[in-house]
Amino acid sequence: MSISPRLKKIIIVIIFLGLIVFFGYLLWKLFFQAETITPGQQINSSSTTSGLPAAGTGGNTVGNITGSGNLPGSDNPVASGTPIGTPSSEASAPSPTASGGLTAVSPLISSQVLGPTVSSDGGIRYYNKDDGHFYKLDDNGKAVKMSDKVFHEADNVTWSPSGDKAIISYPDKSKIMYNFSTDKQVTLPSYWQDFSFSGDSEQIVAKSIGLDVENNWLIVSGSDGSKATALEDIGANADTVYPSWSPNNQIVAMYTKGVDFNRQEIYFVGLNGENFKSTLVEGRGLQTQWSTAGDTLLYSVYNTADEMKPRLWIVDATADSIGENRRSFNLQTWASKCTYATDTEIYCAVPEELQAGAGMFPELADQTKDNLYKIDLATGTQKLIAIPNGAYNISQILVPEDQKTLYFTDKSTQLIYKVDL
Repeated sequence: MSISPRLKKIIIVIIFLGLIVFFGYLLWKLFFQAETITPGQQINSSSTTSGLPAAGTGGNTVGNITGSGNLPGSDNPVASGTPIGTPSSEASAPSPTASGGLTAVSPLISSQVLGPTVSSDGGIRYYNKDDGHFYKLDDNGKAVKMSDKVFHEADNVTWSPSGDKAIISYPDKSKIMYNFSTDKQVTLPSYWQDFSFSGDSEQIVAKSIGLDVENNWLIVSGSDGSKATALEDIGANADTVYPSWSPNNQIVAMYTKGVDFNRQEIYFVGLNGENFKSTLVEGRGLQTQWSTAGDTLLYSVYNTADEMKPRLWIVDATADSIGENRRSFNLQTWASKCTYATDTEIYCAVPEELQAGAGMFPELADQTKDNLYKIDLATGTQKLIAIPNGAYNISQILVPEDQKTLYFTDKSTQLIYKVDL
C-alpha cells in the first residue's frame, strides 16, 4: 500500500511536533522542576556535608586510601552556588550572630592591616599599614599601641605564639626580630626566609638561601638569631621545603617529593635527625595548618579529579601516628583560609564558587565571595555557620579559644571584620 506524498508530510509533521513536546518536557525536568528545600533542610545523599567521609590509615602508600579516584567521599564538594539549605540574602535580614544564614558583619578597625594574629592569651595583634605601628586589642576592643616605634612599610610579619615577638620583613629584604616586651630589636640575615617560631617563642626555624644551591640550608636559631645551626642541606629543593614548627615540638619542617602528577610524599624533619615516617598527599599546591596540640595536620591540595580545585584534608601527624586517619572534607578551599580554634574545632572560609584550575591559579578566586563553615572533629560534622552580609573575599580567619567572635581579613579592603558567634 503506497502512502501519498501529502500523508507523508502530515506524518512527518506529527512526529516532529511529538519530538518537540518530548524534548521540551525533558528540558523542563532538568532545569525548571526544583525540589522544594526549606531553610536548614539537608538533601539525603551518600556525600552530604554533615559528616567526614571514611578513609584509610594514611602512611606511605596510596593503598591506604579507600574510595574511587583516590579521593574518598568527595563527589559533591561545597564550592559552587548558594549553599544548600540556606535562605537567600534577598529574603532574610542579617542575623546578629552566626546561625547558618545571612549574618551581620562589622569592621573592627578602619585601617588596613598586615599579619593579624591571635596570641596565646587570646588577644588580637596586628600591624597597621596606615601608620606603621603594631597594636593589640584590650578587653574592651580598643586598639592599644604595642610600641611607640614606627615600622615603616613592613611587607611581612611572622608572630611568635606568645604574641610578644615578631619577625618583620621589608621590601629591600632586610629583616628584624622585635621583642615588644623589652622594646629591643635585632637584625636577622637578609638571606633567611620563611620563618616559624617554636611553641615557647624562644627559637625559630627558617631557610637560609645562599648565592648558589650548595649554600641552601634549613637552619634553627634562637629567636634573636643567635646560636644558628644548620639542620638540613636543602640544595636545589628549597621551593619544596616548608619551615613549620609543630606546637608539640616534635617537627620543625616538612618537605615534599613528587610521586606523580596527582601525588606527593611529605617528609617530616625533627630537631635531632629523627627518622619519621612519611605520608602521601593526593595532589599539588600543599598548604598546611597545625592543630593547637600539634597532633593533626590540616592541609589542602589540588588534583585532576577535583578539576584542579583545592580540597581540605586532615591527617594524624604526631611522631608515632604520621599518616594515620587521613580523611578528606566536602569543602573546596585552601588551608590558609582556615584556623583551629581548639584541637578539634576548625573554622574555614569557603568560596561560593570556584573555577576549574583555581588550585593551580589562586588568582582565579580573587573576586569570589566566601562563606564561613565550622568543622567539628569530635562529632565528625562540617556545618555552614554564616553567610557574611557582603561580598567578602576572606584571606585569613582568627578565632580565639572562647569562640565568642570570629575575625577575618578581606583581601580587597585589607581590613579586619568581626562576626559574633
